[in-house]
Amino acid sequence: MPVTANVFTLSDALVNELVELQPVTATMVGIPGHDDEWDDYSLEGCDRLEALLRATSERLRGLPAPSAAWETLARDVMEEFLHKELDVFRHQDHLLALNSIESPFQNIRQVFDVMDKSTPAGWEHMATRLEKMEQATWSYQARLESARRVGHVVARRQVQTAIEQGRVNAGPRSSFNDLVTACPPAQRGRMEKAAAHACKSYQELGDYLERVYLPHAVAEDAVGRERYERSAGRFLGARLDADEAYRWGWDEVHRIEAEMTRLAKLIDADKSLSQVIAVLREDPAHASPSQSAFIEVMLARQNQAMSDLSGTHFDIPDQIRQVTVQMAPPGGPLGAYYIPPTEDFSRAGSIWYSVGDHEHVPLFDQISTAYHEGFPGHHLQCGIQVALADKLSRLHRLFVWYPGYGEGWALYTERLMHELGYFEKPEYELGMWACQLMRACRVVVDIGCHLKLPIPPGESFHPGEVWGYDLAVAFLHERGGLALDRSVSEVVRYLGWPGQAICYKLGERAILALRDELKQRPGFNLKD
Repeated sequence: MPVTANVFTLSDALVNELVELQPVTATMVGIPGHDDEWDDYSLEGCDRLEALLRATSERLRGLPAPSAAWETLARDVMEEFLHKELDVFRHQDHLLALNSIESPFQNIRQVFDVMDKSTPAGWEHMATRLEKMEQATWSYQARLESARRVGHVVARRQVQTAIEQGRVNAGPRSSFNDLVTACPPAQRGRMEKAAAHACKSYQELGDYLERVYLPHAVAEDAVGRERYERSAGRFLGARLDADEAYRWGWDEVHRIEAEMTRLAKLIDADKSLSQVIAVLREDPAHASPSQSAFIEVMLARQNQAMSDLSGTHFDIPDQIRQVTVQMAPPGGPLGAYYIPPTEDFSRAGSIWYSVGDHEHVPLFDQISTAYHEGFPGHHLQCGIQVALADKLSRLHRLFVWYPGYGEGWALYTERLMHELGYFEKPEYELGMWACQLMRACRVVVDIGCHLKLPIPPGESFHPGEVWGYDLAVAFLHERGGLALDRSVSEVVRYLGWPGQAICYKLGERAILALRDELKQRPGFNLKD
């Protein structure tokens, strides 16, 4: 790493070295020059990353004291980033990097979703990366095997889910085959062979998980209080009082259920809340007739909100006035997610929906999700972060993400859009509260399952019983209002990603508390 004069030059140097070690991340954040390369996911690759982070931490401590506010922020952000990343190695959590949603197993496939498909050079990089897929899958397998040999293994349910995803990635529905269909005719022959090689690499990785790793996986889903609170602290950027949050989560469930019951009576006075939701979920009259029509509705919502609120409520940088909406490739967990724009904004921010095999997509709760994942949720917050090149360090703009703030803000904007009048039908307002209820249920289920807490004795749902997988799925289905397949997908996600699911509601709680505090000041203005 070169000599650094201040935290901004140190940040630039760190980013340059990080993307050398993590080409997949380079592609995801839009830094060119590494799109045909792979990370070394082995323990040796992890050791090189840890050494870089430690060396950077030493250099940061040697810098002179910051002289301006933005420099102070950049230093604080880098210190916290380095501490958080090194804490993963300190507790050997990098040996447990396998789950159903956010691990190298998913990232190796997902990177192709955001690669350049508009130029011959982009397809060249795509083909080369596919042809070298075994560099990623073998090094990842080597890390998992090294960890297995010393007794560091994840829960069986996570392994089984990854195996299922891997079979999709290796089979006829693989998104690698879709790349062959989409590529220019001149590239098709090479891409067919490259895609077949990528499918074979995932097949071999799945075979390893099934034959070697799975028999040693642990039966227990819960990670226990120590690891849970440590993981949640990294996600939140704050210390968690898990017992207080668990009690508060139950209070939120009751409060939101009461509001939803009131709204359901406005929609149909003769039906219960569960019956109203069943109609909204199952009646084609309340759904988009196709996945393509659903995408059009979601994109129209984005464009309308940006047009209406630009200047009147938000100051939107010109670079982020475009967002794309598309379906995610098959095989992943159900839900929706957002990918930020690239540093140079050549790739717009994008919203991805995974709805399984359902052709009719119910709309009642997806309107709220659109504002969460897109504008003014993740697309606004991430786009502004990337756009502030004159104020924020490069590390801050491209690498720093705290779900406590990020997901807290996105959930807050669902409520904000309700306050601003964007749920024009009672069913959409009910959908917004359904999204709120699901996030409150997450607090209860995530903490309850990992800490193996009992359900309070006064509850109507299995009082006194200790949380586990089956109870959690039933709770999200019966009380959270989720379809059964979505409930299963959600619970598997929580069990493999401890502490992430609570960030939405706890982050929103912090933001609402800040807003309430500001409301007490003279001249309060919501836009400001």
